Parts: sequence; structure tokens; C-alpha cells
Amino acid sequence: QVQLVESGGGLVQPGGSLRLSCAASGFTLHDYVIAWFRQAPGKEREGVSCISPTDGITYYIASVKGRFTISGDNAKDTVYLQMNSLQPEDTAVYYCATDGLLWGRCSGLTGTGKLFYWGQGAQVTVSS
Repeated sequence: QVQLVESGGGLVQPGGSLRLSCAASGFTLHDYVIAWFRQAPGKEREGVSCISPTDGITYYIASVKGRFTISGDNAKDTVYLQMNSLQPEDTAVYYCATDGLLWGRCSGLTGTGKLFYWGQGAQVTVSS
């Protein structure tokens, strides 16, 4: 069974930082595309970032470029989203997801296949 779990969310002041983690059970996470999405209250879910296991290429939505960094730690089988210079508009529930295609690639901010596997979400609140 494939399961993803996000952690590291919380409350932070504008300009602060958080690091989200995405861990997996049931599969080797670093063999798969991992995409980060977020959903703010009353808004549709949007792609934030994606990392490809095959080529290591990363993608970011324009609004987070220069502030967020996606990375993987193969030894820990964990994917991180380092979020710096957080702003109130970054407030959302953040999810990691994968299409479950072994050694796939990102297609922009998502995988090439349907994202069947999602974590439960981590709340990020940026407020003064």
C-alpha cells in the first residue's frame, strides 16, 4: 500500500521559514516523481513544485521561485520543501503527491500520470 505523509507545517510570521517533509510507506519514495501542491481556503489546489527522480530536474510555480526549494534525501527516503521568506499568501494546506510511475519525470509542476497518491496535508499559516 502506498502512503505519503507530510510533516513540518505550522505557524510562522511573514518573512519566516518552514521546511516541509514528505515521507512514504509502501514504496521507495525517491524512485518517483514527488509534487508539492497547496490549497488555500476557498481556492483550488495549485501545483507548487515538482522533483523528478530520473533527471533531478525541479520545477516551481513562479510565485515561489527564489523562496522555495525542493530537494530529496535518498538515505532518509524523504523529499523536502524548504520555504523561505514566507508571506501571508503562502498560507495553505500543503500536500505531497505522486503519480506512482516508477522513475517518472515531472511534467511541469506535476507528474505525467494522474496523481493517485496524496498525503493528508500539512497546514502552513503565515501571519503576524
